[in-house]
Amino acid sequence: MAAKGQRVGYVRVSSADQNEGRQLEALGELDRVFVDKASGKHTERPQLQELLSYVREGDTIVVHSMDRLARNMDDLRQLVKTLAARGICVQFIKENLTFTGDDSPMANLMLSVLGAVAQFERDLIKERQEEGIALAQKRGLYQGRKKALSPEQIEEVQRRAAAGEKKLPLAREFGISRDTVYQYLNLPVPEQSHGD
Repeated sequence: MAAKGQRVGYVRVSSADQNEGRQLEALGELDRVFVDKASGKHTERPQLQELLSYVREGDTIVVHSMDRLARNMDDLRQLVKTLAARGICVQFIKENLTFTGDDSPMANLMLSVLGAVAQFERDLIKERQEEGIALAQKRGLYQGRKKALSPEQIEEVQRRAAAGEKKLPLAREFGISRDTVYQYLNLPVPEQSHGD
């Protein structure tokens, strides 16, 4: 008789300071847990990749909710389909749904509908945020994120990069990302105000 598969939990929290305890509690008893600390929009989720390599036929992946596993509807459907084809069961606690691979057309419809609803909710939230920002900008209450560097520091970064210094060491020295260095290099160089 084949050995019973493992119950493997997957937890994703949006940032390093969020606590995964609430999700873990909902998953019940598990043989192993993989935890990613990354927002849903990021494609790099090393623990999810490790989980996908770890699970075997007969295992069950237990996830708190659909939006914890996938970034969007297509991602979710593809992931569940791929796992089911490998004989791996996927269980979503919040939605009370389990996908095994021999799913009925109704289960597949539910996966599509719930995923679409989750996507719709995210789009609504994003739209509300954008409307709120636009209103705040109109009232002069929203300036966006502060620039990471002062105008003097930006000027220094531009000057040193123009002199041939590498971008990555500059980024590290100023505590910013390399992308931010490139953004600063695309800004116009401030005019000198000294009377030379």
